[in-house]
Amino acid sequence: MAGVLDVVDQRTQLVGANRLELLMFKLRCDQVYAINVFKVQEVQQMPKLTLIPKRHSVVAGVTHVRGQTIPVIDLSHAIRRGKLTDVKNCNIIIAEYNCTVQAFMVGSVDRIVNMNWDEVIPPPAGTGNKHFLTAITRYEDRLIEIIDVEKVLARITDYDSKISEGVLEHNIKDLSAGMRVLLVDDSSVGLSQGKRTLDQLGLEVVTETDGARGIALLRKWVAEGYDFEKNFLMLVTDAEMPEMDGYMLSAACRNEPALKDIHIILHTSLSGSFNVALSDKVGCDQFISKFQPDELAKMVQERIKKLNLTRRI
Repeated sequence: MAGVLDVVDQRTQLVGANRLELLMFKLRCDQVYAINVFKVQEVQQMPKLTLIPKRHSVVAGVTHVRGQTIPVIDLSHAIRRGKLTDVKNCNIIIAEYNCTVQAFMVGSVDRIVNMNWDEVIPPPAGTGNKHFLTAITRYEDRLIEIIDVEKVLARITDYDSKISEGVLEHNIKDLSAGMRVLLVDDSSVGLSQGKRTLDQLGLEVVTETDGARGIALLRKWVAEGYDFEKNFLMLVTDAEMPEMDGYMLSAACRNEPALKDIHIILHTSLSGSFNVALSDKVGCDQFISKFQPDELAKMVQERIKKLNLTRRI
């Protein structure tokens, strides 16, 4: 048990300090791509694949890992860079996102690097394949393109943002009138999915694309005299974001007198076992893995009812 706790503590120290580890790899050319190591379970040489009928065009097949059957996604094809051709010399990156496990077929795997989130920036306007990038950074004078895996998976899986009829409370819009939510997420898929779910609850949903923008907006509202106690329902934030991640955003709120008591939900594709410990460390009130509209709605509706009682006092 002590060993497990030590690992948890190491990971919380890394993430809570606005740092991340990136696994870098190549696809068809010399351009280097990356994903967060925190989502990676393992890397393997290309296994033998089983082909399945009527599979999505970007799914190369399935493989079996320790009794689990997982899809293998041609990542180059998925981000519209062309299919990987030298399949025998490819590798797969097995990773967990949004409570599911899948493998991404890539070319050569480069290395793991440790860096600060403030060294990672959103892709500039005009980037050719920006549609599948969530951020960029530089390492040893090389441009590193960080892939928006949520967008990749959205090509394969239809994420439903509709709240089930039995979950959506009939009078919730009457209770939520005038309540504001700040939703922060660097992925356009994550942002749109979250907003569509929250809109169904009758909330005023304001969005930002990274933690730095999120805290700046909250401070602006403080300066304007916004009544957080009666009208601000919650902050819903992703974990991984350029410049300032969701953990640092949460910690920043807790360190400011005007924001220290706001309700914070960490809403992230990081669905591994360490994340409750991570969210607790930086002061988040609740943690939920994407995309679970019913579970998010249950959390938010409970908060709406509590804030409604506060308004009456």
